[in-house]
Amino acid sequence: MLPSRLSSRLLPRPALAALAVAVVAAWPGLAAAQNLQELVEAARGYDATFRAAQATAQSAEFRAAQADALAKPSAALTAGASTSYTEASRAPSSVQASTLQAGVNGRYPLFNRSNEASIAQSRKSLEVAKTDLATAEQDLIIRVSQAYFDVLTAENALGAVRANKAFITEQLASAKRNFEVGTATITDTREAQARFDLATAQEIAAENDLRTKRIALDQLVGRSNVAPKPLVVPVDLPGPMPADPEQWVSVADQGHPAVRRARLGFDVATLETEKARSAEKPTLDAVASVNGSNGRGGLDALNRSTGTATVASVGVQFNWPLFTGGSTQNRIKETLALEDKARNDLDAARRGVALGTRQAFFGLQSGLAQVKALEAAEASSKLALESTQLGYRVGVRVNLDVLNAQSQLVTTQRDLAKARYDVLLANLRLKQASGQLATADVEAITRLLAR
Repeated sequence: MLPSRLSSRLLPRPALAALAVAVVAAWPGLAAAQNLQELVEAARGYDATFRAAQATAQSAEFRAAQADALAKPSAALTAGASTSYTEASRAPSSVQASTLQAGVNGRYPLFNRSNEASIAQSRKSLEVAKTDLATAEQDLIIRVSQAYFDVLTAENALGAVRANKAFITEQLASAKRNFEVGTATITDTREAQARFDLATAQEIAAENDLRTKRIALDQLVGRSNVAPKPLVVPVDLPGPMPADPEQWVSVADQGHPAVRRARLGFDVATLETEKARSAEKPTLDAVASVNGSNGRGGLDALNRSTGTATVASVGVQFNWPLFTGGSTQNRIKETLALEDKARNDLDAARRGVALGTRQAFFGLQSGLAQVKALEAAEASSKLALESTQLGYRVGVRVNLDVLNAQSQLVTTQRDLAKARYDVLLANLRLKQASGQLATADVEAITRLLAR
């Protein structure tokens, strides 16, 4: 929707009618339009990238459970059967013996530093997966919002082109009438015709741009012919709160998913060093087993004897590596180097997030200032157009002046509409840059849109 309508003093009634048709054509199915919050929810269940992140986070839970099993008892069942043939020098010359064996072996770790480090790592990795999911969710909100406002911006651009074309059509008809009665030269007609042809070309381009933007939004949310609800104007656009960029940076340093992920990565690297050092330490396990065997045949007892034996044992098993050929020491050095890398990755993440937060903050402030400047420019352009039209009627201005003034007004209104949508998106990007973007922020933006 254009930020403000052209008054009847600026456009004759036929042009106003054409403008109304252009606005309706720009928004098919406005009655069935959907707001931003509805489309974000639709994208949650459809977007493949986000659903893949959900599946990855879910798999991390099971991976962590696998590591937890390292501290729990385990048992295994073993069984076997064998048959042997013996060639003897006395009768019987061939002897066959059969044996059946079965057993249950159990183990329970009592002391194992490596397992403890692996379990702690798995829990950190689970937290990493959760931060990745949070990042994917924030990215989804931004992608849907960008596509949503791209469609609205394209609709405004098309509406502006059609409004300008409607005005040019009236000016062209007026120039032709004035030329016929001899009150204007052919130059006015040709200038208006040139502007009309240019507006036609711009309309074709704007229609195609709107079509592609709608296709992109439809594909993102999994729906057809999505009609976003426009912004209600006049509107008091929200600014950054708090108004100090360093407060945003401080929050981002603690809560941004990228920083949390890098911090968890450093913790995992530290645990990897601990696990490498644990290879030099002893382990202690409780072990138990029950084994049974049954045999038949053999050289004794006339080859017919059978025997059954059962053996049960319980105890502890101690293991202390004494020499590994330098493998453990070099592994420790490797993990220390990787720990240093993780520390530098954390520093880089914190600096990058701080930079991105400051840029997003000042970008939002700049956008708000631009909106105010364009609102003032819109008011000035309206007055300029009225003055130019009056000058044209009294003969001190030519048709080209009127066309230029009208074009300036329409362009200003188009830029103002885009600037407002850019500010709304900049609000979301600032929340994303500081790691605070959530569904509540989408709801706040949705309340500024048409019901």
